[in-house]
Amino acid sequence: MKGKATSFDIAHLAGVSQSTVSRALRNSPLVNQETRDKVQSIAKQLNYKVDKNASSLRQKSSKTLALLLFEDPTSDDSMINPFFLSMLGSITRASAQEGYDLLVSFQQLSDDWHADYEDTNKADGIILLGYGDYMDYQDKLAKLEQQQTHFVLWGAVDKEHPGISIACDNFQGGYKITQHLIQKGRKHFAFIGGADSHCPEFFERYRGMCHALSQAGASALPIQIDAITTEESGYQAAMQLLSTGQKMDAIVCASDLIAIGVMRALHDKQLAIPQQIAVVGYDNILAASFTNPPLTTVHQNTRLAGEMLVKSLVSLIKGERQQPKLLPAELVIRQSCGAELKR
Repeated sequence: MKGKATSFDIAHLAGVSQSTVSRALRNSPLVNQETRDKVQSIAKQLNYKVDKNASSLRQKSSKTLALLLFEDPTSDDSMINPFFLSMLGSITRASAQEGYDLLVSFQQLSDDWHADYEDTNKADGIILLGYGDYMDYQDKLAKLEQQQTHFVLWGAVDKEHPGISIACDNFQGGYKITQHLIQKGRKHFAFIGGADSHCPEFFERYRGMCHALSQAGASALPIQIDAITTEESGYQAAMQLLSTGQKMDAIVCASDLIAIGVMRALHDKQLAIPQQIAVVGYDNILAASFTNPPLTTVHQNTRLAGEMLVKSLVSLIKGERQQPKLLPAELVIRQSCGAELKR
């Protein structure tokens, strides 16, 4: 071999990528022990030395934060949940106020996004929005922690799971909106949305609903039909629910997009909202105020959420300890549950 050995030479001899060589030489847990040993052995044979100047340059602050948006199934080609779009502006402003540029990257959940930012050092920290199936997602979060990556996420707050989370109090939101329906005289409830550990935010909304019903003396759990956050999924779930013939006068939906689909299904079945069945959502996206009738929902403060995500991440970058934070859930009462329009 002519000249000084490079990481690309090691990658060629080891039969791996150059980024894998970089990880292996840092003893990254993302590389299995056998591959690490092989790479390190070849590096020793080639008398390879890490360029300390380049390494220190990479470790300097970039004054950039990375916002990773993950694809969501949508009714259009955007593949972005409109709720997260509303948070984007506040994250951008808050980053600028803290003296950071913001790098926005659209990711597929199947990508190795958890490894890319360790090697490239494009940013000093990462904000994560959206995650699909949480049981798959949390493994990648654990690897980010192992790499000592600075990151925060919008999502369910769970001390047993990795990362610093900022979230709305989903249990409180589910409780308050169900309590409101009970006060309006509704007695027969259904919940449309996931209700297990794969979708913890929806699950907390469902648990809050069940708690309100239990306090009101309900002896059985509400009917529950799975749905993901799309109008089409809400529509199909509502059709499935209606086909059971179960008596109901209130449908609590895990998101506004689901609720919009549910409302279309009820219109198609010529069931009056709210006279026969009340419908409520969650998120307070812009479209919620333009449905027919306007949708009662739970507001999540996206402006404050964006600010808290950025401030928490910057504090982590500075070496300051941070704790998960819950934002209060705020009811937005509109006509889909039988009340006068207030907002």
